[in-house]
Amino acid sequence: MALKSKLLLIILDGVPYRNWRRLFGNLEGWVQSGAARVWKMRSVLPSTSACCYASIHTGVPPQQHGILSNENRFRVTQPDLFSEISKAGGKTGAVTHSYWSEFFRRYPFDLVEDMEYDEPGGPITHGRFHTMTGYNHKNQMTPSDVDLFATLTMLTRRFSIDYGILHTCTLDSMGHRFGHDCIEMDHACYAMDGMLAAFLPQWLDADYEVVVTADHGQTDRGHHGGREDEQQDFALYYFGAAEGPDPGALLDQLQLAPSILERLGVAVPATMQAGPFLR
Repeated sequence: MALKSKLLLIILDGVPYRNWRRLFGNLEGWVQSGAARVWKMRSVLPSTSACCYASIHTGVPPQQHGILSNENRFRVTQPDLFSEISKAGGKTGAVTHSYWSEFFRRYPFDLVEDMEYDEPGGPITHGRFHTMTGYNHKNQMTPSDVDLFATLTMLTRRFSIDYGILHTCTLDSMGHRFGHDCIEMDHACYAMDGMLAAFLPQWLDADYEVVVTADHGQTDRGHHGGREDEQQDFALYYFGAAEGPDPGALLDQLQLAPSILERLGVAVPATMQAGPFLR
């Protein structure tokens, strides 16, 4: 079954709004040229990574899906983007941290069996994952973002996926180590922007709409999880033809899942009660 459109969701973990707007010159250049639009989005609470991942894909708050910390993980029960797109006949792809496989396919993650899979009948049709096992303050244990962007591009070419998500923790890990107001973070955002820019035009040429955003913000002390603009707010860049809100609108993270389903022409389940911001 052909869906109405194709879309890729790029999640750069842990980037506060002001660092998006001042350090991502390629993304801002596309906004300036009119090729993209940008809004501010606010995360759910707690503004903790795992909680936000589950809300991004289910469109419900942590208090409903039950993922309340990075350590509290299981297969969520609510309808999510993978399940609804697959049920509608679409092909999905994930190049993400293993938490996404645990939340939307099966828990716990098996390092051998679940690192890579192709399952035509599964919610995640094509999965490619990484775990960051051994992550700590001194060693980020993150893969190269070029490798991740290339892997997503491979899924679009080899399998013609309708919806794909890429999630990388590089900038979140840098923020926890150095904070967000430092030379190291200036360069990390610059490097990420350049790596992304090498691939994004290829996705657009392949007729994908593209959303580039974060899961949450982060403070200059490298913290998130609580209720504060720096911890919760981030930018969302959209490349596509949909109608969107006023540029000054503050978007709710719970609006992201129904907006993606709306763009793909997939029915929005009753559990996703936030209104789409893209139509």
